[in-house]
Amino acid sequence: MAARLLFSRLGAGAYTAKTTASMFSSVGATAGTSTQTSLTAALLSKRWSSTAQHVADEPDANDIRRLDKLRNIGISAHIDSGKTTVTERILYYTGRINEIHEVRGKDNVGATMDWMDLEREKGITIQSAATYAQWGETNLNIIDTPGHVDFTIEVERALRVLDGAVLVLCSVSGVQSQTITVDRQMRRYNVPRISFINKMDRAGANPKRIIEQIRGKLKMPAAALQVPIGAEDEFQGVIDVVTRKAVYNRGVRGGDVVFEDIPEHLVEAANNARNELFATLADVDDEMGELFIEETQPTDDQLYAAIRRATIARKFTPVLMGSAIKDKGIQSLLDAVVRYLPKSTEVKNTMLDIDNNEAVVDIVPYSHKPFVGLAFKLEEGKYGQLTYIRVYQGRLEKGQFAHHVKSGKRVKISRLVRMHSNSMEDVDSIGAGEICALFGIDCASGDTFTDGTINSSMSTMFVPDPVISLSLTPKDKNSSNFSKALNRFQREDPTFRVHVDSESKQTIISGMGELHLDIYVERMRREYNVDCVTGKPQVAFRETSTRRAEFNYTHKKQSGGAGQFGRVAGYIEPIDPEEHAEQPFEFVNNVVGGNIPTQYMAACEKGYMDGLREGFMVGHPIVGVRMVLKDGAAHSVDSSELAFRTATYHAFREAMKASAPRILEPVMTVEISVPVEFQGNVLGSLNKRKGIIMDTETQEDYCVIVAEVPLNNMFGYSTELRSATQGKGEFSMEYKRHSPVLQNVQEDLIKEYQKKQSGDK
Repeated sequence: MAARLLFSRLGAGAYTAKTTASMFSSVGATAGTSTQTSLTAALLSKRWSSTAQHVADEPDANDIRRLDKLRNIGISAHIDSGKTTVTERILYYTGRINEIHEVRGKDNVGATMDWMDLEREKGITIQSAATYAQWGETNLNIIDTPGHVDFTIEVERALRVLDGAVLVLCSVSGVQSQTITVDRQMRRYNVPRISFINKMDRAGANPKRIIEQIRGKLKMPAAALQVPIGAEDEFQGVIDVVTRKAVYNRGVRGGDVVFEDIPEHLVEAANNARNELFATLADVDDEMGELFIEETQPTDDQLYAAIRRATIARKFTPVLMGSAIKDKGIQSLLDAVVRYLPKSTEVKNTMLDIDNNEAVVDIVPYSHKPFVGLAFKLEEGKYGQLTYIRVYQGRLEKGQFAHHVKSGKRVKISRLVRMHSNSMEDVDSIGAGEICALFGIDCASGDTFTDGTINSSMSTMFVPDPVISLSLTPKDKNSSNFSKALNRFQREDPTFRVHVDSESKQTIISGMGELHLDIYVERMRREYNVDCVTGKPQVAFRETSTRRAEFNYTHKKQSGGAGQFGRVAGYIEPIDPEEHAEQPFEFVNNVVGGNIPTQYMAACEKGYMDGLREGFMVGHPIVGVRMVLKDGAAHSVDSSELAFRTATYHAFREAMKASAPRILEPVMTVEISVPVEFQGNVLGSLNKRKGIIMDTETQEDYCVIVAEVPLNNMFGYSTELRSATQGKGEFSMEYKRHSPVLQNVQEDLIKEYQKKQSGDK
């Protein structure tokens, strides 16, 4: 009984080891009893016999069968390529939904995976949505991701936890800017992909050109597995070049897949496509290469195996085609997902052993091992925070405790669900390789959870830096929902940042683009009833002097009784703020003869610091000024610390006005990467924004431009760059230094500040 209780605490793996060790005993009941007793003792001392260790390391046969029939896939593409429509058909043909609704359908229902009101109104995917389905005997975990570059973090974290992906391309537009970004993300996380050319019914559909773009722009060997039967409005179906059969979708919503002989006029095209597939595979697969040299035609099974090997090795992408809106080609795509994309056991994942100097350890993707999971997405639901987790190793069960590696806390798994868009299904346990969601877990995106027996952490996902900022002010200043909304959005989205500017006291929100921030402002209004006003954030200007100026100031105040008296004399002079970056100001005491008593020197320095805090031109801090105190006078009765502090403050202000003051603005180093054909447009836009080109470098078909541009001129540049480069341009910027503004700009800034000051009064 004690042994059985111990087994229940140590888990199923220990119990399996115990029963198997007993099975191996073949010398009668007595021997079996002694084996069980010795094993119990070994368990109590946490030492395993070599036989028990070997058996416990073997995965369960049922677990192996489950993992063989499991695929974790994502649907990714450039915006408006039709990936949500593809996902809708996948859910319909797998029996997950009973009727199809379009993204911008006339029934105003919207696609299943676009469940947010904003998504249905704008006709775009904003948040990645997870679901699961079954195709034949294979279970599919599917994540539909956004196509807009502003929501790239949703694609990033989806691809971080997926084993394979379907890259959807438009048959007319082909490889576009976000396609290139998604390709880069797939390469970052080593995700194999199948390419699906959608919208074959569109005017101008040209799958051959799209395949050439995949090879040329994405630098990925590709070949068609299908040849279209007809095109544009006469698109009827496809020819499978491996089986040499014509495939048609007939019946209600294309639910009946019919195989027929190839139409005579397309036999040659099908043979040429098969030969091209063979030749392409010969370049990336050794077995196909040998057959190609021997001039031996491969069998269908050899082609299937070679396509799978090359796809999983990320040396090749098979290309399929169809029209999701016309219900054609989706079943063949599902067959390809099952046949060519990897199982969880075929993908190498690693973790870092924290106790062993972060040594890299391979993850064993079976359920009998200690639990390891990665939280990749947070979402605030009506039942609290929903945490999406990919279970990489072991099993996660309802009621068990999990160890949050980052905080070291133990958390109880009170509720475990599988997601279907915004609906959910409660489950009792989830095995290795699965994707699920938890309630009531306090964590952040990218956090690792274990069962506590191992202290390891998985690498987190790449989070790009925000490229645009806006000031945000709630119309109702007393609304507590304002901070609640900002805190929630920051937890959900790592690319959404919030800070309060220490000088302007404005709340500044930063994100990946203007649409990104507009969506959050709109969500605050809808979900939290907080109306906000957005505007350009106040740039962190500075003021400085440009020449030496003398001062001799007496502060005298008499109002009955003890008065105030203090005189200070000296000069101010400019210093280079870059050379004194840590402290861009200096106070020097050169007073001799005790004209200013030493006990008032600290007050004089405080008066100088008071003057630095706010300039008189635009109200921003003053930098790059040294104040030298040479002389002064004190009164035995009326002098005080306050008198000398006030005298120094006014003396500094008067001297600043006489020192030809200038306003400094932050200058940013901007690095822009664009295709070569847009180089002229980008250089022109930088000149218009008063940028100075520092360097240009051409790398193959891309050009990298480095420029220094005033931050005040960079607002709205994200949108301008995308429109000028068809969405293919990217830029990053970082602070370089503060430099003087142009004289006319300085005059405008001073007028604007004075107008604001008079308005406030």
